[in-house]
Amino acid sequence: MNLVKKCFKGFLFDLDGTLVDTTELIRRSFRHVSREILGEELPDEVLMANVGQPLMTQMRVLGGDQAQRWYDVYREYNHAVHDEYTRAYEGVRELLEELRRRGAGMAVVTSKSRLTVEMAFRCVPIEEFFGSVITADDTQQHKPSPQPLQLAMRRLDLLPEESVYIGDSPYDIEAGHNAGTATAAVGWGIFPPVRLKEVEPDFYFERPDEILGLCPAGGQPR
Repeated sequence: MNLVKKCFKGFLFDLDGTLVDTTELIRRSFRHVSREILGEELPDEVLMANVGQPLMTQMRVLGGDQAQRWYDVYREYNHAVHDEYTRAYEGVRELLEELRRRGAGMAVVTSKSRLTVEMAFRCVPIEEFFGSVITADDTQQHKPSPQPLQLAMRRLDLLPEESVYIGDSPYDIEAGHNAGTATAAVGWGIFPPVRLKEVEPDFYFERPDEILGLCPAGGQPR
Protein backbone atom coordinates (compact mmCIF):
# COMPACT_ATOMS: atom_id res chain seq x y z
CA MET A 1 0.00 0.00 0.00
CA ASN A 2 1.28 3.48 -0.84
CA LEU A 3 2.21 5.68 2.06
CA VAL A 4 -0.14 8.60 2.70
CA LYS A 5 1.22 11.61 4.53
CA LYS A 6 -2.02 13.56 4.72
CA CYS A 7 -5.61 12.64 5.28
CA PHE A 8 -8.07 12.59 2.40
CA LYS A 9 -11.05 14.77 3.24
CA GLY A 10 -13.65 12.81 1.28
CA PHE A 11 -14.24 9.06 1.18
CA LEU A 12 -16.61 7.89 -1.55
CA PHE A 13 -17.59 4.24 -1.38
CA ASP A 14 -19.19 1.74 -3.72
CA LEU A 15 -21.81 -0.38 -1.94
CA ASP A 16 -22.07 -4.00 -3.19
CA GLY A 17 -18.86 -5.91 -2.58
CA THR A 18 -17.30 -2.95 -0.80
CA LEU A 19 -19.46 -2.01 2.19
CA VAL A 20 -22.10 -4.76 2.02
CA ASP A 21 -21.49 -8.44 1.22
CA THR A 22 -23.91 -9.31 -1.58
CA THR A 23 -21.54 -11.51 -3.58
CA GLU A 24 -23.46 -14.73 -2.95
CA LEU A 25 -26.78 -12.95 -3.58
CA ILE A 26 -25.59 -11.68 -6.96
CA ARG A 27 -24.02 -15.00 -7.93
CA ARG A 28 -27.16 -16.98 -7.09
CA SER A 29 -29.37 -14.47 -8.90
CA PHE A 30 -27.34 -14.67 -12.10
CA ARG A 31 -27.21 -18.46 -11.99
CA HIS A 32 -30.98 -18.55 -11.51
CA VAL A 33 -31.77 -16.33 -14.48
CA SER A 34 -29.32 -18.25 -16.66
CA ARG A 35 -31.03 -21.55 -15.79
CA GLU A 36 -34.50 -20.13 -16.26
CA ILE A 37 -33.89 -18.58 -19.66
CA LEU A 38 -31.11 -20.67 -21.19
CA GLY A 39 -31.67 -23.96 -19.41
CA GLU A 40 -28.06 -23.99 -18.25
CA GLU A 41 -25.71 -22.04 -16.01
CA LEU A 42 -23.21 -19.89 -17.83
CA PRO A 43 -19.80 -19.59 -16.12
CA ASP A 44 -19.64 -17.07 -13.30
CA GLU A 45 -16.91 -15.14 -15.09
CA VAL A 46 -19.39 -14.54 -17.93
CA LEU A 47 -22.44 -13.84 -15.79
CA MET A 48 -20.69 -11.46 -13.42
CA ALA A 49 -18.23 -9.77 -15.75
CA ASN A 50 -20.13 -6.47 -15.75
CA VAL A 51 -21.16 -6.26 -12.10
CA GLY A 52 -20.69 -2.70 -10.95
CA GLN A 53 -22.79 -1.19 -13.72
CA PRO A 54 -26.59 -0.72 -13.60
CA LEU A 55 -28.51 -3.99 -13.78
CA MET A 56 -30.15 -3.27 -17.13
CA THR A 57 -26.77 -2.50 -18.65
CA GLN A 58 -25.56 -5.92 -17.54
CA MET A 59 -28.67 -7.60 -18.90
CA ARG A 60 -28.28 -5.98 -22.31
CA VAL A 61 -24.83 -7.56 -22.54
CA LEU A 62 -26.07 -10.99 -21.44
CA GLY A 63 -29.54 -11.09 -22.94
CA GLY A 64 -29.43 -8.89 -26.03
CA ASP A 65 -32.97 -8.61 -27.36
CA GLN A 66 -34.23 -10.47 -24.28
CA ALA A 67 -32.62 -8.03 -21.85
CA GLN A 68 -35.94 -7.08 -20.26
CA ARG A 69 -36.80 -10.72 -19.60
CA TRP A 70 -33.36 -11.30 -18.05
CA TYR A 71 -33.86 -8.21 -15.92
CA ASP A 72 -37.34 -9.21 -14.73
CA VAL A 73 -36.39 -12.81 -13.84
CA TYR A 74 -33.23 -11.69 -12.06
CA ARG A 75 -35.00 -8.96 -10.11
CA GLU A 76 -37.89 -11.19 -8.95
CA TYR A 77 -35.52 -13.84 -7.62
CA ASN A 78 -33.02 -11.36 -6.19
CA HIS A 79 -35.67 -9.55 -4.17
CA ALA A 80 -37.17 -12.82 -2.92
CA VAL A 81 -33.88 -14.04 -1.42
CA HIS A 82 -32.26 -10.66 -0.77
CA ASP A 83 -32.28 -10.62 3.02
CA GLU A 84 -31.10 -14.24 3.25
CA TYR A 85 -27.91 -13.54 1.31
CA THR A 86 -27.09 -9.93 2.27
CA ARG A 87 -24.51 -9.69 5.03
CA ALA A 88 -22.19 -7.24 6.74
CA TYR A 89 -18.47 -7.37 6.11
CA GLU A 90 -16.40 -7.79 9.24
CA GLY A 91 -14.67 -4.54 10.10
CA VAL A 92 -16.66 -2.19 7.85
CA ARG A 93 -18.77 -0.61 10.57
CA GLU A 94 -15.67 -0.06 12.71
CA LEU A 95 -13.95 1.55 9.71
CA LEU A 96 -16.84 3.96 9.15
CA GLU A 97 -17.03 4.84 12.82
CA GLU A 98 -13.34 5.67 12.92
CA LEU A 99 -13.42 7.70 9.70
CA ARG A 100 -16.30 9.71 11.13
CA ARG A 101 -14.33 10.24 14.34
CA ARG A 102 -11.41 11.54 12.30
CA GLY A 103 -13.64 14.06 10.53
CA ALA A 104 -13.84 12.51 7.07
CA GLY A 105 -16.80 13.25 4.80
CA MET A 106 -18.37 10.10 3.40
CA ALA A 107 -20.75 9.19 0.58
CA VAL A 108 -22.00 6.08 -1.16
CA VAL A 109 -21.85 6.05 -4.97
CA THR A 110 -23.50 2.94 -6.36
CA SER A 111 -25.07 1.66 -9.57
CA LYS A 112 -27.89 0.07 -7.57
CA SER A 113 -31.37 1.54 -7.69
CA ARG A 114 -32.67 3.56 -4.76
CA LEU A 115 -35.05 0.71 -3.86
CA THR A 116 -32.31 -1.93 -3.65
CA VAL A 117 -30.03 0.43 -1.73
CA GLU A 118 -32.77 0.86 0.86
CA MET A 119 -33.15 -2.93 1.01
CA ALA A 120 -29.41 -3.30 1.63
CA PHE A 121 -29.41 -0.68 4.38
CA ARG A 122 -32.25 -2.47 6.15
CA CYS A 123 -30.07 -5.58 6.33
CA VAL A 124 -26.82 -3.73 7.10
CA PRO A 125 -27.76 -0.47 8.88
CA ILE A 126 -24.83 1.83 8.02
CA GLU A 127 -26.64 4.66 6.23
CA GLU A 128 -26.11 6.99 9.20
CA PHE A 129 -22.44 7.43 8.27
CA PHE A 130 -23.02 9.01 4.88
CA GLY A 131 -23.68 12.62 4.03
CA SER A 132 -24.93 11.61 0.59
CA VAL A 133 -26.05 8.41 -1.15
CA ILE A 134 -25.93 8.49 -4.95
CA THR A 135 -27.85 5.72 -6.74
CA ALA A 136 -28.52 4.83 -10.36
CA ASP A 137 -31.73 6.87 -10.08
CA ASP A 138 -29.83 10.10 -9.42
CA THR A 139 -27.81 10.57 -12.62
CA GLN A 140 -28.32 10.08 -16.35
CA GLN A 141 -24.87 8.54 -16.78
CA HIS A 142 -23.41 5.77 -14.65
CA LYS A 143 -20.03 4.30 -13.78
CA PRO A 144 -17.50 4.37 -15.36
CA SER A 145 -18.80 7.86 -16.17
CA PRO A 146 -17.59 10.39 -13.58
CA GLN A 147 -21.07 11.90 -13.25
CA PRO A 148 -22.19 10.01 -10.10
CA LEU A 149 -18.94 10.81 -8.28
CA GLN A 150 -19.12 14.43 -9.33
CA LEU A 151 -22.62 14.69 -7.89
CA ALA A 152 -21.49 13.17 -4.60
CA MET A 153 -18.58 15.61 -4.36
CA ARG A 154 -20.83 18.59 -5.06
CA ARG A 155 -23.21 17.50 -2.32
CA LEU A 156 -20.37 17.15 0.18
CA ASP A 157 -18.51 20.26 -1.03
CA LEU A 158 -15.44 18.22 -1.95
CA LEU A 159 -12.79 18.67 -4.63
CA PRO A 160 -11.49 15.69 -6.63
CA GLU A 161 -7.96 16.13 -5.34
CA GLU A 162 -9.12 15.78 -1.73
CA SER A 163 -11.30 12.71 -2.40
CA VAL A 164 -10.80 8.99 -2.89
CA TYR A 165 -13.24 6.53 -4.45
CA ILE A 166 -13.16 3.03 -3.00
CA GLY A 167 -14.69 0.03 -4.75
CA ASP A 168 -14.40 -3.61 -5.73
CA SER A 169 -14.92 -3.46 -9.51
CA PRO A 170 -12.90 -2.17 -12.46
CA TYR A 171 -15.77 0.20 -13.24
CA ASP A 172 -15.32 1.84 -9.83
CA ILE A 173 -11.64 2.47 -10.47
CA GLU A 174 -12.29 3.76 -13.98
CA ALA A 175 -14.99 6.10 -12.64
CA GLY A 176 -12.57 7.48 -10.08
CA HIS A 177 -9.91 8.02 -12.75
CA ASN A 178 -12.47 9.82 -14.92
CA ALA A 179 -13.60 12.00 -12.02
CA GLY A 180 -10.04 12.94 -11.06
CA THR A 181 -10.16 11.39 -7.58
CA ALA A 182 -7.66 9.01 -6.05
CA THR A 183 -8.82 5.41 -6.33
CA ALA A 184 -8.67 2.40 -4.04
CA ALA A 185 -9.60 -1.19 -4.89
CA VAL A 186 -10.67 -3.68 -2.24
CA GLY A 187 -9.90 -7.38 -2.42
CA TRP A 188 -12.93 -8.78 -0.57
CA GLY A 189 -15.53 -8.20 -3.28
CA ILE A 190 -16.47 -9.91 -6.53
CA PHE A 191 -13.48 -9.24 -8.77
CA PRO A 192 -10.10 -10.97 -8.42
CA PRO A 193 -6.99 -8.88 -7.64
CA VAL A 194 -5.51 -9.37 -11.10
CA ARG A 195 -8.58 -7.81 -12.76
CA LEU A 196 -8.56 -4.88 -10.36
CA LYS A 197 -4.86 -4.18 -10.69
CA GLU A 198 -5.19 -4.07 -14.48
CA VAL A 199 -7.03 -0.76 -14.15
CA GLU A 200 -4.27 0.68 -11.94
CA PRO A 201 -5.90 1.83 -8.71
CA ASP A 202 -3.78 4.15 -6.58
CA PHE A 203 -4.27 1.86 -3.58
CA TYR A 204 -5.23 -1.77 -3.00
CA PHE A 205 -6.54 -3.12 0.31
CA GLU A 206 -7.16 -6.62 1.63
CA ARG A 207 -8.92 -5.55 4.87
CA PRO A 208 -11.27 -2.66 5.75
CA ASP A 209 -9.02 -1.37 8.53
CA GLU A 210 -6.20 -0.77 6.02
CA ILE A 211 -8.29 2.03 4.51
CA LEU A 212 -7.60 4.09 7.63
CA GLY A 213 -4.11 4.58 6.21
CA LEU A 214 -5.69 7.09 3.82
CA CYS A 215 -6.66 9.22 6.80
CA PRO A 216 -4.01 8.75 9.48
CA ALA A 217 -4.98 9.79 13.00
CA GLY A 218 -3.77 13.34 13.42
CA GLY A 219 -3.34 13.84 9.67
CA GLN A 220 -4.52 17.05 8.04
CA PRO A 221 -7.26 16.76 5.38
CA ARG A 222 -5.95 17.45 1.92
